[in-house]
Amino acid sequence: MDTILTDLAIMLLVGLIFEKIANKLKLPSVTGYLAAGLLLGPSLLKIVSVDIISDFAIISNLALGFIAFSVGGEFKLSYFRRVGAAPIVIAIFEALGAMLLVTGVMLLFNFDLTFSLVLGAIATATAAASTIMVVKEYNAKGPVTETLLSVVALDDAVCLISFGFAVTIAKAIATGSGSMVAMLLEPFGQILGSLVTGVVLGFLMKFPIIWVKNKGGQLSVIIAFVALTIAVADLFGFSSLLTCMAMGAMFANVYVESDSIVDVADEITPPLYMIFFVISGAELDVSVLPTLGLVGMIYIVFRVVGKISGAAIAAKIMRAPATVQKYLGATLIPQEGVAIALALLAEDVVPEYAIQIRAIVLCGTFIYGMIGPALTKTALKRAGEID
Repeated sequence: MDTILTDLAIMLLVGLIFEKIANKLKLPSVTGYLAAGLLLGPSLLKIVSVDIISDFAIISNLALGFIAFSVGGEFKLSYFRRVGAAPIVIAIFEALGAMLLVTGVMLLFNFDLTFSLVLGAIATATAAASTIMVVKEYNAKGPVTETLLSVVALDDAVCLISFGFAVTIAKAIATGSGSMVAMLLEPFGQILGSLVTGVVLGFLMKFPIIWVKNKGGQLSVIIAFVALTIAVADLFGFSSLLTCMAMGAMFANVYVESDSIVDVADEITPPLYMIFFVISGAELDVSVLPTLGLVGMIYIVFRVVGKISGAAIAAKIMRAPATVQKYLGATLIPQEGVAIALALLAEDVVPEYAIQIRAIVLCGTFIYGMIGPALTKTALKRAGEID
């Protein structure tokens, strides 16, 4: 019997059961999927092994690509003409709020400067995937939801820049050598390459979509371009999330009926998202929780405080609606794949803290993954944007 196909069947069926349980408890479906993965994964029942999880990497990549494409589709010029620079300012403030608070508090407790800078930079990351899932599941609509979609899309760029700067400074402190200017320019080059690649592919995507009129053909085009975009981004070392977002944004602005194409894409994404989040849950390692310690508590608590206060201050400065000022920050708590990827990159910068950083980020991912979607739902409901 094919183990991969068996595990795929188990993940889908158990994910569906936990979705129903989560709905009965009035929790978002993504919380149920994560709980299902945690139960099936190496931490508990060991039905889904670590080796099998890596075999599903292509599904995870496709799911993230579709999520990013969907978020990018919200970036229409008409929207930014209406709201101005508010989402950009909020994205910068909420990310830097988390970074400055985590770094500052760690320094107050006399932790190493390079360690504090790197961990503070990782704190800027926000998971778009689970947030977007909650918005889609409850069909949330309103100023908080609109701003949220823009902010989580921009967060990836802000996070990469922040991490690039932090790593550059940490390397300079640790080694006392190297070209500071060249290292500072590196994250900007990665972001620019991601945006240009996404814009070109988003423009090209319009032509086969116009040529193919039936839904089946359009779905094939969407899958092909999402897969192609991820492949090109990986080839050149760009951010696949940012590249797919740029592709979705460009396509939304050059094709008048782009909303109907996103609706076509939504017909395939539910099982894809379910598998992605079940796999994410299976990757959570509960054994790292006892290793949290003081620095872990600082990271988990002050990242949340920084995100909420940063978003509130920026929203107030930009005179955003009162609901955005009050509730947006609580929707920015989840943290998943990007943070784990940055933690792996950080191991080369501060190898002496590699084990500690990995444990802290994994603990944070586990805790945020369990409470984040529920907080997002509660915030959007209190803002009056969920029925």
